Amino acid sequence: MLRIHFTDADLARVQVAPRPDPLWEIFFSLLRFQSRRGLWSYADWHRTARVDLHEKGLAPAVRNVLLPLYPRGAYFPDFLTPSESSEGLEAGLDAVLGIPHRRVLWELALLDRVSGAPAWSRGLADSQGREEFVHTMRAYYDVAIRPHGEHIQAHIDADRSVRARALLEGGVHGLLAGLGPYMRWQPPTLSVEYAAEDRDLYLRGRGLTLVPSYFCWGGPVSLADSDLPPVLAYPLRHRAPRADDAEARQARAPLSALLGATRAVILRATVTGATTGELARAAGVSAAAASRHTTVLRDAGLIISHRHGQSVLHTLSPAGAALLRTGDRGPRTEPI
Repeated sequence: MLRIHFTDADLARVQVAPRPDPLWEIFFSLLRFQSRRGLWSYADWHRTARVDLHEKGLAPAVRNVLLPLYPRGAYFPDFLTPSESSEGLEAGLDAVLGIPHRRVLWELALLDRVSGAPAWSRGLADSQGREEFVHTMRAYYDVAIRPHGEHIQAHIDADRSVRARALLEGGVHGLLAGLGPYMRWQPPTLSVEYAAEDRDLYLRGRGLTLVPSYFCWGGPVSLADSDLPPVLAYPLRHRAPRADDAEARQARAPLSALLGATRAVILRATVTGATTGELARAAGVSAAAASRHTTVLRDAGLIISHRHGQSVLHTLSPAGAALLRTGDRGPRTEPI
């Protein structure tokens, strides 16, 4: 169990990351290659990534270089997920290159005691060895994660809509109370089901950054060093596959055929996130009718739905956003 202790100053400094953290996603995605837990949710990505990594000749580097430093277990080195990566991949990789060599050696020694570290890893304390490792991280990200960026961002946007609604309705306490199922808020402590050792994290006015992660499965993960900027990466919710998904994709009508006037209104209303009841009011239809329309839009891949308490919150998917952008531009005319 990880117990995160807040002060009033910490409650004022809680934030939810607006975009995926590329280095945390590298870590969690590599775990997906080491476990079958939740594989149903990542099946398409898993298959595509494996093929692409083999075609690009990166499979040996993933197997021999990356996986040994991102093992399943109680610990992996904190220097692989610096706070600067919240600004993007290159900022994160630059920060990895700038970590003091003593800290790198200390964390690798800890990894070796916990789960074993490859002998070559001590070379990461030197600039050349770390530059080669960062090159491998970048290549892996470009092949296995970047092509899925819009899909990942859509899931994070949907999650942020849920968090924003919890914040508006219940303040920071409502936000923290709605983070389950692996977290329990009992002011002033957030108790987190944790695979690592049982410990306490005192924020001491530094606040907490919540990092939603597409590839995280199961319980949240924090940094091992309590003196580093406090971060808690937590899993997004994934829809369970339906038996008829494959048939639905094959039989799906063109997107334009899905939109009548009512569905167009409903689709636009999901831009900032809306419950079924709010969509019904926006479109001037019953809640039952709105639910039927959202089912069609969701099955067409235009919206994403998440349960939030007693309500269901609907947000745009990348395909839905693209369709709205196309519609807003209107028909093009050819020059005469």
